Order: sequence, then structure tokens, then C-alpha cells
Amino acid sequence: MPAEPIITVENLSKRYRLGSAPRHTTLRDTLTHSARSLLNHLRPAKSRDTTRSATADSPDEFWALRDVSFSINRGDVTGIVGRNGAGKSTLLKILSRITEPTTGRITLNGRVASLLEVGTGFHGELSGRENIFLNGAILGMTRAEIRRKFDEIVAFAEIEQFLDTPVKRYSSGMYVRLAFAVAAHLEPEILIVDEVLAVGDAAFQKKCLGKMRAVAKGEGRTVLFVSHNTATVRALCQNVLWLERGKLRAAGPTAPLLNEYLQDSGDARASEVDLTVNRSPDGKKLFLRRLLINGGKPVCHGQPFSFELEFSAPRDIEDVSFGCGFSTLDGTRLYSLDSDWNSHRPRLAATASATVRCELPAVHLQPGLYSFDVGARSGPFDGIDYVPSCATVEILPGPDTPASIVRTDGGVRPPANWFGF
Repeated sequence: MPAEPIITVENLSKRYRLGSAPRHTTLRDTLTHSARSLLNHLRPAKSRDTTRSATADSPDEFWALRDVSFSINRGDVTGIVGRNGAGKSTLLKILSRITEPTTGRITLNGRVASLLEVGTGFHGELSGRENIFLNGAILGMTRAEIRRKFDEIVAFAEIEQFLDTPVKRYSSGMYVRLAFAVAAHLEPEILIVDEVLAVGDAAFQKKCLGKMRAVAKGEGRTVLFVSHNTATVRALCQNVLWLERGKLRAAGPTAPLLNEYLQDSGDARASEVDLTVNRSPDGKKLFLRRLLINGGKPVCHGQPFSFELEFSAPRDIEDVSFGCGFSTLDGTRLYSLDSDWNSHRPRLAATASATVRCELPAVHLQPGLYSFDVGARSGPFDGIDYVPSCATVEILPGPDTPASIVRTDGGVRPPANWFGF
């Protein structure tokens, strides 16, 4: 008996008009739109179709998605990968009924809970307790059903002390803990998760991944998961959708498709990277803007290595540290550099533009391709900006590199003193 599709997407396209002036809306327009959005959320299984077709491009149009078709079976855990600007977030917003498609049809045979941004679906003036009941009602659950899950949600989110505080006063970490707990525990048939989990600390991320595995395997629900961390996608997902420039390039089992994706990503190597592409500062925190790798020179095994990070900060920030990491192309971390190695986390004054530089006497990763990420923290745990897989670095053999270590498997190979022969 064939598996039952719970999500079907047919010829889906989304067009945005560039530079269009915002249309004036009346209070009646706003209330009508809000009512339609609420009804969309209350409908658990609906198909949407548009009869317009995608016409030829014009200079003032941008197609975030173009003729995307796929189906996902009930109980599958599916990862969505692609570079920044590939259309991943647009696809999730359409599946979550936040954005309407321009053309095409989607069929969702179940209730959807989505976690796309910190606090998506929360009302800032309401308390954590009230938002739990509000989100449950939007999912079509009765008050009794919500009460049955209430204690479990609060325990998972670890926000009991602030349960009756308006969520607008929550930190980003508290916000995302409660938002994930609500989305994962209120029994949706389909759980959609974007890479918001990067906001939480490592222990919370691990707990969330464990819950998503339980939701999919133990409870038989369907999970869509977007992440730049391919190691997490490999561990969690059975299948992968690969988006590229708004189109579905490939879909299939995780292992072979991720290998192809990572090999393809390795072709786009650059020494200078604009970190602002498809990202914007939130107006409150430090924002990483540009990365220069090794002064534009080749990176060689056993030779000095450096990188520069340009950043801005709209306000003073306490206890700031910077870091970077080399990982294998499948996401396994091999090498990390942190500015607070000796607990040095100075106060950073507000600045429109500044640069931090890191120098390493020698890089001991063996020759090969590596994924590179950069980030900044306030204190030992509070991440304030992070750009995963922002560059692919090729490490070449150095002048003293033995030919025998140039292999296909990754690893750190430092020099050592040998005795006895």
C-alpha cells in the first residue's frame, strides 16, 4: 500500500514586486485581512490554487519560488537545504499560511504548527500562559486538550517563573523556548521549523532535536526542518529538498543528496564574503557584516592563517567575544578559534563600523575543503550573531606538508617531536 502524502505542492511560484509603493489600507481592509488569516489557520486541511500563470520576468519582479512541486508522506522528517536566497523561508511561509503563493497549489492534510521566527504567532501584550492557550485555539484544540499539555509545555520551556509576564518582556532565549515548546507539544500533524533554534544555548538545541525525533518517530507526525547545519539534517531527516535560486534542484534520500549538495557548494570558494546577503540587523545587537579570509591569499597547511571580521553595533555591549570554526562539509566541527580563550571579553562601545582580526601561527588542518562559520557572543553563552557555513575554505598543501597526508578524509595533523629513531 503506497504511503499517504500529507503535503502536496504543485507548480508553486511566489513573485515579489521590487520597489513598489505600499498600498494605503483602511481599518476595514486590515480587519478583513486579519479575519481571513485567522480562518486560514483554523482550517486544518485545505487546498489552495491560483489560476494565474507565471509570466516572463520583468525588471521590477523577483521570483522567490518558481514552479516548485513535491510531496511529503505522513510521518516523514524532511530537511530543506540551499544557500541564502534559495527560497527556503518563502516556501515555509507559504506552507504555514503566512504568505499566499502567486501561482500553484498546496494541499495540507493536517493541522500545521510553525516556528519560523522567534515568537511567531505570539501576542506581545499577553502573558506566556495566555499565549499557550491562544496558540492552542488557533490550532483548533479545545481548552481541555490544552490544559492536558500545559504542564508539559511549561516544564520543557523552563519559564515557570515568568509564566504570567507579558512575552514582550522575554529575552530572545525565553521567547524561542516557549515558542518551540508550544509548537511541538500541541499535537499538530505537521511541524515546520526554521533555523530559529540557533537562538538557544547548546543544551536547549539538543533538547529540541530530541523532541523533534520523538515527534516524528514516536508520535508519527510530519516534520519539515530548515538548517544550514548539514550534520543536523543528516542525523534528523530521512529525505531532503534542495532549493536553488527559487527552484527545486533535487529531492531524495538524505545521504546521497547532501553529499551532492556539499560537493556543489564547494565550487563557490571566495576569500572575501559579504555577510549581509539576505540578512539584516535587528537594531539591538552586534551585526557581522564582512569576512576577509587570509588577506585574500591561499590558505596552506602548516602556514600562518588570519581572518578579519567587519561588524557594527548600535549600542554598547558587555562581555563581547568573537569566534570562528572549521567543519567538514557534512557539518562535523574540527577546529575552533575563540577570542575569549583566556576569559578576555571586553566591553564593546557602539560603533557604525569596526574590524576584529584573528591571527594563527599555523593552521594544521590537512589539505582539503572545509566549511567556515563566524559568530559573536556576549558572555560565555549568549549568542548575539552567528553566520553558519558562510564560506568554503580550501586548504592547500604547504611547503613542508608530507604527500602522505593529502587524503580524502578530514582531520587535524599538527607537527610533533618524535624520539627513538
